[in-house]
Amino acid sequence: MNLEDSKLFDAMRRRFRSYFQRETLAKDAVAGLVLGGQSVPDGLAGGLLAGVNPVYGLYGYLFGMLGAAFVTSSEFMTVQATGAMAAVVADVSEVHTGDAGGALFTLAILTGVVMLIAGFFKLGSILRFVSNAVMVGFISGVGINIVLGQLNDFTGYQAVGSNRLVRTLDLLFHPFQVDAATLTIGLLTIGLVLTLERTRLGSLSLLVAVVGGSALVPLLGWDVAQLGDIVSIPAGLPGPRLPLFSEIPALIIPAISLAFVGLVQGAGITANFPNADGTYPDASRDFIGQGVGNLVAGTFQGMPVGGSMSATSIVKGAGAQTRMAQLIASAVMAVIIVVFGGLVDRTAMPALAGLLMVVGFRTVKPGEILAVWKTGQVYAATMGSTLVLTVLIPLDFAVLVGVGMSTLLFVIRQSNDLVVKRLLVDESGVREVEPPAEVPSGEVVLLQPYGSLFFASAAVFESLLPEVTATSRNSVVIVRLRGRTDLGSTLTETLARYSEALRAADSKLMLVSNNRHVLDQLAVTGVTDEVGDENVYQSDEWLGRAIQRAYQDAQAWIAEHAE
Repeated sequence: MNLEDSKLFDAMRRRFRSYFQRETLAKDAVAGLVLGGQSVPDGLAGGLLAGVNPVYGLYGYLFGMLGAAFVTSSEFMTVQATGAMAAVVADVSEVHTGDAGGALFTLAILTGVVMLIAGFFKLGSILRFVSNAVMVGFISGVGINIVLGQLNDFTGYQAVGSNRLVRTLDLLFHPFQVDAATLTIGLLTIGLVLTLERTRLGSLSLLVAVVGGSALVPLLGWDVAQLGDIVSIPAGLPGPRLPLFSEIPALIIPAISLAFVGLVQGAGITANFPNADGTYPDASRDFIGQGVGNLVAGTFQGMPVGGSMSATSIVKGAGAQTRMAQLIASAVMAVIIVVFGGLVDRTAMPALAGLLMVVGFRTVKPGEILAVWKTGQVYAATMGSTLVLTVLIPLDFAVLVGVGMSTLLFVIRQSNDLVVKRLLVDESGVREVEPPAEVPSGEVVLLQPYGSLFFASAAVFESLLPEVTATSRNSVVIVRLRGRTDLGSTLTETLARYSEALRAADSKLMLVSNNRHVLDQLAVTGVTDEVGDENVYQSDEWLGRAIQRAYQDAQAWIAEHAE
């Protein structure tokens, strides 16, 4: 064993020892029991929400949480199938036809690969380009989808239609076909959740509510659909399974969408849950942890997973001190699946549907919607259109549309967030005023643009420049480009046109920049030749020196030209 291997081994040994400290183990055990027990109905509900075998939800929760616990930078991040990710999976046709299980596991592995790439290449910064308006619209739409998607199991009426909204309308037109017993169990489960979460059983409210709602079915002798009618929980844990390589091309876009949703939600956990020592986790390493969680979940027949805000809040609120709590939670889930699988089969479907409807209602945040609505018409329209698309089209495409809308919104904002000021230089210093509408005769006009000058802003920049008219004679316009690192060909063409217009009016353009790359761009695009090499000034670390030199040269040129 070489020195590097020895150091790595020692670091891993110290890390594992930190999981088994007496002062933290008891609290971690309690938190693990709470999270493990809660994760069983949650996992079943996640699979149900995704429209796949609910057992795959259990396996995703178990193995995703177990795999990620060893890798994430965050000690408390719990990696499970989130409602948003499950809703995306529900709209992926490949996981519902043919070898549906194999396609689902392949999708989880692909999602993990995308997350690993994002983590290794530190692509967390791309999440900054997703506007809050788009995310609020998307998450709110997901919440509505969760609620609408459970109405069949909640009411006992199997509505028909091409999407959730159409099926909801079909239900509304057939109110007398709702099964009273099924609806009653669903409503009682919701009531139990809302009541128990205010008691000492708060952290176990979902588990107790589902167990209580399901227990009422045999006690009352009602004929209500149970989980065992759909699938039987195997009395054991699954073995590894290879992905379906033939399905990979069709699953790439859904995998990217799932990874994006998971990473956005995981980033919220990274930013809001500091580690026990008070330091905040590294987002890129949390991306890697979520990726590993998906690889393990997919390999052991689980659905795609990501950082779960609700599960992380549960384990932290239950007193977790280290990531050992998640390892214990995984063990608790494994024991329940192996030992009590027969009892899990008796879970009432409307009870699970009621649980999911509570989750769906709470996913929609009226306060956040109102805040975006008040921000402005553009943001309100962006949020509203994202919400509508999320409800109407498959979610894997809705995610990408939302990202596209965020990008478009960013471009629009940046291209219009531009102002041009005139700088007046005298003995007292430099004053900043509004530029003239037209280039005056016989004056130096020093202009300073503020804001983005990338290609989409070029037209806005051109419109803000003083207009060159027949009276704009014997003048010099100086454009100060200090702080710019890139202009692009669209903007250099704008500068060249403006220089031509000034020259035609017997005036000229001067340019000042402190960036070598910008000066090279001006040269290779022909702007330097157009304005003249002597009219391009390179500034240095001394603020104002190049401007003063250009300003004095401009005044001298005007005086000489006037004579």
